[in-house]
Amino acid sequence: MGKIKIGLFGFGVVGQGIYEVVRKSKNANAEIVKICVRSLDKPRSIDRSHFTDSPAEILDNPEIDLIVEVIDDAKASYDIVKSALLKGIPVVSGNKTMLAHHLPEMIEIQKKHNVALLYDASSCGSIPVIRNLEEYYDNDLLLEVKGILNGSSNYILSRVFDHKDSYANALAQAQALGFAESDPSFDIGGYDSLFKLVIITVHALGTYVAPERIFTYGISTIHDADIQYAREKNVKIKLVAQVVKVSDEHFTMFVMPEFVTPAKYIYSVDDEYNGVVIRGECYDRQFMFGKGAGSLPTASSILSDIMARLHGYRYEYKKLSYIQKPDYTTDITLKIYVRYTDTDILGILNFTKIHEQYTSEKSNYVIGDILLSELIAKRDRLCGDDVFVANIPIFFLNRD
Repeated sequence: MGKIKIGLFGFGVVGQGIYEVVRKSKNANAEIVKICVRSLDKPRSIDRSHFTDSPAEILDNPEIDLIVEVIDDAKASYDIVKSALLKGIPVVSGNKTMLAHHLPEMIEIQKKHNVALLYDASSCGSIPVIRNLEEYYDNDLLLEVKGILNGSSNYILSRVFDHKDSYANALAQAQALGFAESDPSFDIGGYDSLFKLVIITVHALGTYVAPERIFTYGISTIHDADIQYAREKNVKIKLVAQVVKVSDEHFTMFVMPEFVTPAKYIYSVDDEYNGVVIRGECYDRQFMFGKGAGSLPTASSILSDIMARLHGYRYEYKKLSYIQKPDYTTDITLKIYVRYTDTDILGILNFTKIHEQYTSEKSNYVIGDILLSELIAKRDRLCGDDVFVANIPIFFLNRD
């Protein structure tokens, strides 16, 4: 078996991690022959001759038989991955933004050109969620995939609930440690979790749902009042993504902060770790736990995909060809907590039932039942700094 010759796009934190793990792995049988970067002028830790700023130098090199792409720019990622696949070059990608928006097209290109695209690192860092959903859960017994998919927001909430830090201090600490960007909105706004959930759902249920059709609410407006309420109820607030079959014909999905009780597996997922619960008809719950962010955990997942290509592995997308696949629905009732001060929440949201209401000089909250479709229709009016929305779980409570 010959050595895999790799063209690497991106040499940031993850790219450098990949270079290290490929170099250190004795059995990888792989070599990074060229690295494409935006700027050649940046000081690098390895010899300048390894680098190029021309994608064509890698894509047109007949020696290269695998592209590994770990760049931040979703548009550039799309162009690189598509070009490589159209040329018949297999790709390993970590760009969840690009994949979440273009996965149907990428699946078609793979089939048409008989070429592989692997992306386990895009979904949960070091946790092999995609490969497990493809290989082990390759049947229609799956009921739910739910978990903490973003290490940055989880680190922040862990500091708040386990270490009594303020939200502002926890965010600053996450940024200082490199878990959160200087503009943290991608993580704390829930978008990172959303894009991962879109990808996971394709492999869990065989259905693609575009990101803009999914209700997504982050933690940026969490307030001392919400933290105090959670503590009084002996729960933690976690940013949770979930896809769940609500009947044989339908499933729903969303990303929201959630009140998590100590009985739940994800209650104990702290710091920058991710945790995923997979639930099925015959096996109840299975739990996967691991580091979801950082250079080496992500690089280890990329290395796993590189090794898989060494043995000719590719995703089969079996569930996409099922005759009876469930359809996405937002016609589902959720139970939510909404805290607000000035925003007229009761005038904006049409609750089907209100369980609890509280008003005070500093803040108010309401707990009620509401259609997911109503939340999606009104989401633009829920983004004020004085509003925070959290999910109170209703699915599978009798199964935990």
